[in-house]
Amino acid sequence: MFFGSTPVLLWLFFLSLSPLTKAKVPAIIVFGDSSVDSGNNNLISTVLKSNFQPYGRDFYGGQPTGRFCNGRIPPDFISEAFGLKPAIPAYLDPAYNISDFATGVCFASAGTGYDNATSKVLNVIPLWKELEYYKEYQRKLRSYVGENKANEILREALYLMSLGTNDFLENYYVFPTRKSQFSVRQYQDFLLGLGENFVRELHALGVRKISITGLPPMGCLPLERATNILGQNDCVPEYNNVASGFNRKLEGLVAKLNKELPGMRMVSAPAYDIFYQIITRPSLFGKFLFCCILLRWTTLQSFF
Repeated sequence: MFFGSTPVLLWLFFLSLSPLTKAKVPAIIVFGDSSVDSGNNNLISTVLKSNFQPYGRDFYGGQPTGRFCNGRIPPDFISEAFGLKPAIPAYLDPAYNISDFATGVCFASAGTGYDNATSKVLNVIPLWKELEYYKEYQRKLRSYVGENKANEILREALYLMSLGTNDFLENYYVFPTRKSQFSVRQYQDFLLGLGENFVRELHALGVRKISITGLPPMGCLPLERATNILGQNDCVPEYNNVASGFNRKLEGLVAKLNKELPGMRMVSAPAYDIFYQIITRPSLFGKFLFCCILLRWTTLQSFF
């Protein structure tokens, strides 16, 4: 998926990260779902893995790596653009150790969400466990480079968060429990409350630079369109409206946390508008882009 010679996703992230791109970034640290999972699911007991072709066919060596993509995923491009490694390793991958993780590490797990109940659907890593792995990583990093250097890395690192789609498409709209407890708006607030608590915990651990990605146009995901028979396989407006509403609330939360948390520099990555245009008006981006967008979008956002 390219716009000219530049990956569209890279531009998407850098549009949102513009206040941070001139900053010193010694490491990229990643939390989230399949949009940013670089292989952790391959190391846990779940059916949700990407350890088979065509995944990885455009990655170095042409083999699947656990990324839900044919090649690299957004954090990989971002890492390289900051002058760091071209691919961020998964924390659970035994092929890597703390010397590899010192400049970038991924704790993400495909299929997860803000809501712990979402991670239980396919037995993947819940967000609270991603945080526990991060705390373990902090201890290992301090042992490896020393207290002062580790604190500097952790403080100056760029933290990427990308999740939330699964909470709606694989939990709220599939199983009755959350729907019986919350209206859509209440569930949005519930998820954002969990996200706020997560960010506050990160801040207490020394984190200062965060990019959090909003929801994509969920109703335009390939699976949602394919199953929207009555709607002539068009986008599902209800899902898109839910995503837009969530994103507006997320922007408010980001502003609130920047104001309340000392030293916090947090931005929200505006995934919705850019991807909606790519999906609905692909000709603007080149005649071969649409099929690539569908393939990449399918793998970048979990809808299992």
